[in-house]
Amino acid sequence: MSSSTLNKATVHPTPRPSASLVLINERNEVLMVQRNPHASTFAGATVFPGGNFDKKQDSSLKITAIREAFEESGLLIARPSDSLSRTPSDAVLDEARFAVHSQTKTFQQFMNENNLIADTESLLPFTTWITPIEAPRRFYTQFYVAFLPETSASGFMAGSKQERLPKPDGGQEVIAARFIRPEEALAEFNARKIKFMPPQYYILYTLSNILRGATSTFEERVAIQRLSSGNFGRMTINPRRLVQPQSSSDATTLTYEGDETRGGPSGRLHRVVVKIGKGGITTAITLHRNFDIFTEIEPHVSGVFSKL
Repeated sequence: MSSSTLNKATVHPTPRPSASLVLINERNEVLMVQRNPHASTFAGATVFPGGNFDKKQDSSLKITAIREAFEESGLLIARPSDSLSRTPSDAVLDEARFAVHSQTKTFQQFMNENNLIADTESLLPFTTWITPIEAPRRFYTQFYVAFLPETSASGFMAGSKQERLPKPDGGQEVIAARFIRPEEALAEFNARKIKFMPPQYYILYTLSNILRGATSTFEERVAIQRLSSGNFGRMTINPRRLVQPQSSSDATTLTYEGDETRGGPSGRLHRVVVKIGKGGITTAITLHRNFDIFTEIEPHVSGVFSKL
């Protein structure tokens, strides 16, 4: 192969490891944050708190998810390291949040100073997503789900998880933070009031079919735990564009693992039809998934890092 041919070869960026946390409170609402319109990635999109793995601060992707949720919303998923330790005041938490975000203090330094332990055991894996190969910036994102106690302005609540009222980070990366029911978030997206990327839509759609009550029930939590511990929770989704010759539509079809075009049985649909707007943000998403996510995800579909 000539050097000129090598120079013309497309070099795709390697996906960066990252994590995102889906926090569900007792009213079956999920925490979502709106990214700054001037952010370098996913500008203006409404997402779950999350960000890139930082090898200087994070010992695992679960720590990444907890740290980023704290930075972006002020909510801390942690517990005291001993019975004598007390909950930091809101003022201490706000000061620490700014220090961690501005990198004048590491997240672990803050935790050690206040005798806190990140509650990593409460995080349940809930699919992994790889940014499509065509994207200029790519991520290998592990999504987690965690349940919160009833919202309180301060203090550690049941389950040893602290929850404060969410708030934005001063516009640095996030301009709004709120709890919203999955079906309401989907309705706002369909009305073009907010913007999603396909992973957020997919996870919200999944949760909307489980979290149906006004308050969280034992059965609903068991269903989510069952998904997490099964092939769904271990599933790695690497979207691929479906080539459709002579199509005049401005929509794009992205196929997912297990689709009939991706090794699934004939007739199996696991794909989305999207319309992509300015900055690569999707303006319309339709999910086609005609199988039981509890029982019909094959083992070979889950936990596979698809070829990049």
